[in-house]
Amino acid sequence: MLRTCRRHYDGGEEVLATYIALLRGVNVGGNTLKMERLRSLCQELGMKNVRTYLQSGNVVFEARGSAAKWAATLGKKLTGETRLPVSVTVRTAAEMAAILAGNPFLTEPRIDTARLAVTFLERPASQSGIQALGTWKDNSERFHSIGKEIYLHCPNGFGKSKLYTPDKVLSQRTTTRNWTTVRKLCEMAAPEAGEVPDGSARR
Repeated sequence: MLRTCRRHYDGGEEVLATYIALLRGVNVGGNTLKMERLRSLCQELGMKNVRTYLQSGNVVFEARGSAAKWAATLGKKLTGETRLPVSVTVRTAAEMAAILAGNPFLTEPRIDTARLAVTFLERPASQSGIQALGTWKDNSERFHSIGKEIYLHCPNGFGKSKLYTPDKVLSQRTTTRNWTTVRKLCEMAAPEAGEVPDGSARR
């Protein structure tokens, strides 16, 4: 189910869906892309109300069309804009809100949300991929695979975490965001702040 908004223009009213684009590989290792330039490129594609968060390539926007369409369209638009290729994953605002509300680690008393993250996949992980991830990870790390997302708990931080970049094990492109970023993007995409589930209440 799409979360839609109504925008009024001189020509009338337009109903648009809200999306969140997650770029992989931006502003790391010399792969520079200014957020001002990213917003400009998105606007050239016809996206409305374009906003970015941090320098790692997080975009909230409104548009018509599917998430898959915008992932492919923005990915193509970014060709040549950076030194190395950039992959794009897109989720609807409703999907991201469900991801926020569905983190199984939040049911644990006194869980440190600063050690939580979500890996976004192109497609659900295969059973063999999940099994391989379980043997590949550090012993202190835990994960839950649900649909096209993997919830991570990395008690020793993300810097050296194997789970944070599981592309090779899962045989697909992924991108990971910490829990603070997931929450912030949901807030930015929600028409009203009250619509965002407060995961912090279950810490």
